[in-house]
Amino acid sequence: MRAIDIIDSLYKKQEASREDLLWLIENRSTDISQALFERAAAVARAHFGNKIYVRGLIEMTNYCRNDCYYCGIRRSNAAAQRYRLTEEDIMQCCEAGYGLGFRTFVLQGGEDMYYTDDMMAEIISAIRTKYPDCAITLSLGEKTRESYQRLYDAGANRYLLRHETATPEHYAKLHPAELSLASRIECLRSLKEIGYQVGCGSMVGSPYQTLDNIVSDLLFIKSFAPQMVGMGPFIPHHDTPFAHEKAGTAELTLFLLAIVRLMNPKVLLPATTALGTIEDNGRELGVLAGCNVVMPNLSPLSVRKKYMLYDNKISTGDEAAEARASLEKRMRAIGYEVVTERGDYQD
Repeated sequence: MRAIDIIDSLYKKQEASREDLLWLIENRSTDISQALFERAAAVARAHFGNKIYVRGLIEMTNYCRNDCYYCGIRRSNAAAQRYRLTEEDIMQCCEAGYGLGFRTFVLQGGEDMYYTDDMMAEIISAIRTKYPDCAITLSLGEKTRESYQRLYDAGANRYLLRHETATPEHYAKLHPAELSLASRIECLRSLKEIGYQVGCGSMVGSPYQTLDNIVSDLLFIKSFAPQMVGMGPFIPHHDTPFAHEKAGTAELTLFLLAIVRLMNPKVLLPATTALGTIEDNGRELGVLAGCNVVMPNLSPLSVRKKYMLYDNKISTGDEAAEARASLEKRMRAIGYEVVTERGDYQD
């Protein structure tokens, strides 16, 4: 059976041709998905055991200079209630997270020029000094190589920068003209050369996306060889040009996550908030498809609903860091253990 041959190739050789990947995605079925998930989960367990790493997410600002057509915090959204966290706010989030056992903090935000390199270096240095045993991940968009170097020198370890789509023509349909895929990839390469553990990733089911675009994403991820991959479904936001577009599906997202795991066995692979938003047990299903990271929210309760990248984003309940015990229980129910380790990428 062709599907099993392709899955075997992914499992044994970590690769498949463009034609085979396209065929597998086009012809996916319940049985094929199950076979893929079992292999992906087995690979994840071979490298990480039953460990699930937690990252404490701190959404530090929802101001953004960009106008991406899919994003709820795009600069043209006049309805967004904007906010910025102070250094003191961020340190309080870290303190709470450290007490809960988090050993990675993720500072995420729009591309907000209010936070200069000096300010960011000071914040990162303060976290690094107070929590020397923790990893600091940044997800703050496109910057100059000099800025990335400055923040790395201040103590940041990792950087998440989704490429969104590896097809330039598709990228142009999701973003205004001043943004380009070439610039995004140049940033990713700079981050890697500087020494960050780097994460890229794509949106599944975004407007105008074809199956060929999806295969290009899988092949780009393989060739770029990131340490982390963030892949979640597209979910529309009511105050964007894509308000009435259809959301991506958990079914296809899970299928692609499993392929990513097989093609990149050691990658750190989150079961994303978006996946948990479109499917009640989405993160558990993600783990069973090869994911090994979850990212609960450490942001102050007062701002969580303001960082609304897409509609109905989880901001309370299990997504809140305060519900860590519930998260542990949910993971234990499927045979996994939430651990406090930093969970660094292992070459």
